[in-house]
Amino acid sequence: MTKRTSTLYPFPADTQASKEVEGMRGNWGSKAEFILTVMGAIIGPGNVWRFPYLCYKNGGGVFFIPYFLFLVTCGIPLFFLETALGQYTSQGGITCWRKICPLFEGMGYASHLIITFSATSYVIILAWAFFYLFSSFSYELPWASCGNYWNTDSCLDISKQDLSANMTLRLNTTQPVMEFWQRRVLNVSSGIEELGSVRWELALCLILSWVICYFCVWKGIKSTGKAAYFTATFPFVMLLVLLVRGMTLPGAKEGIIFYLYPDISRLSDPQVWMDAGTQIFYSYAISLGFLTSLGSYNPYNNDCYKDCFYLCLLNSGTSIISGFAIFSVLGFMTLEQGVDIQDVAESGPGLAFIVYPRAVAMMPMPQIWSACFFIMIILLGLDSQFVGLECLMTSVVDLFPTHMRKGSRRELLLLLICCGCCTFGLLLVTEGGIYILQLMDHHVCSGTTLLLLSLFQSLSIAWVYGADRFYGNITDMIGYRPLPLMKYCWLYITPFVCFGTFVFSIMKYTPLKFSNSYVYPVWANVIGWFIASVSLSLIPLWVIYKMATGEGSFQQRFLLLCRPVEEFVPSNGTKMEVKPLSSALGNGSTQ
Repeated sequence: MTKRTSTLYPFPADTQASKEVEGMRGNWGSKAEFILTVMGAIIGPGNVWRFPYLCYKNGGGVFFIPYFLFLVTCGIPLFFLETALGQYTSQGGITCWRKICPLFEGMGYASHLIITFSATSYVIILAWAFFYLFSSFSYELPWASCGNYWNTDSCLDISKQDLSANMTLRLNTTQPVMEFWQRRVLNVSSGIEELGSVRWELALCLILSWVICYFCVWKGIKSTGKAAYFTATFPFVMLLVLLVRGMTLPGAKEGIIFYLYPDISRLSDPQVWMDAGTQIFYSYAISLGFLTSLGSYNPYNNDCYKDCFYLCLLNSGTSIISGFAIFSVLGFMTLEQGVDIQDVAESGPGLAFIVYPRAVAMMPMPQIWSACFFIMIILLGLDSQFVGLECLMTSVVDLFPTHMRKGSRRELLLLLICCGCCTFGLLLVTEGGIYILQLMDHHVCSGTTLLLLSLFQSLSIAWVYGADRFYGNITDMIGYRPLPLMKYCWLYITPFVCFGTFVFSIMKYTPLKFSNSYVYPVWANVIGWFIASVSLSLIPLWVIYKMATGEGSFQQRFLLLCRPVEEFVPSNGTKMEVKPLSSALGNGSTQ
């Protein structure tokens, strides 16, 4: 087969130089490094603070029905698809598309722009957690009592009050843990219109977080894989300690009942199904290129099918066990203070930085349990953060291999990226920074953008590259045929579920609020949607660019861009046979 020199095929032939560059790319030191690094990427604070609340809110044990349905039809198939794509191509989240389907390379750029936004905002959670961790090393936890310089006259320590006290009086007061969060940590402003000054203590914690992330990633997968041995395993030790402590507290049984009590009627509520679907996309790092980049360092014949299956079960299992650890403590708190579980059960940062600190303040030796909890939050967030950076660097190096693998260019580029993200992150540690953080998280880093990326990814692999062809590639890698359910999910079920969830989210759209009281102005939502559309617009813009710069007729350019590049050699060294896609576009098959 003759080599093409068209701009549609930008890759060089199999020269000795290119082979040497590929050899410098590296692989995992062991399979354990791959497993632990992926664990770190997909198991984060969301498993601790989001899933338990959603389970409680959406019918307890009944929530497992839609959750596991989405897991089987969307979570595992897409998780497996991305990991196998990286392993087959030995390329990061951008160049993998260039190799097998150049028309959709824009999906790689879109996902990596979202990774950049996500890395900039996600690290703020680490800064908060470091602030709380350092505050835990004091004689008395600073959020456990009033009388501090940041407290107001309305501060009331309920733990020191008679539970039969006047309820009207208690409703007109604020708790010390809330004032510590709002006035000491954030000193939150009145709205996004008022950014205020930088919180210098949080800024120092932010810099510390970026320094740690840099040194976890600066030597590539060699340092990332070694760091994962600690950052991916130690949170499980902390979770086990907190679980045992929580289950031995008085009131733990009542908390677990609140967590799992089944309410069958909730299955008729579409919002329950929406929450289950978004939780799967949110917690499995789907469509961000994480899994593709990490899988690209695997040996060609690694059994990624079993790896993905067990990693998905581990992720969901961690979420479920976290619910026992969290709600056992909430049950204890409701017993101690005589309040209803509905008054203390929250999701997101409110659980990690308000509810749980309030609970540990009532335990014996609260400093120990507070330190354990925030070390767990830091490690859960840290490995997700530096894996995102590693995936970003992997894709950049794969785009420019001959330039980026010389000298210390990779380390210098990583330093530049970390410094740039840290500088922008200073906006998020201002007095109004939390409003920007929630705006970016809502519009850019989750929800609609991930749904659409998942939809495009499934369609491009199943219907353009060909589900049968990709299924055959996987069979060649692992030595046996996976369940046919995977193929049918890529073809039909996953796109249908993604599109249906997207439509439902649009129909149920409500204005973004902060703390259920502050409604974001229209201009702020416009900015949020604009940033989200910028990332997603890279997909059609790339299609237009490649179609405009190609050669031949419109149909020839389209069909040529929908098939693998002729120079593409999978990592097993067998040159790929390029087949026409004219029949594939109609039935998702290339055979």
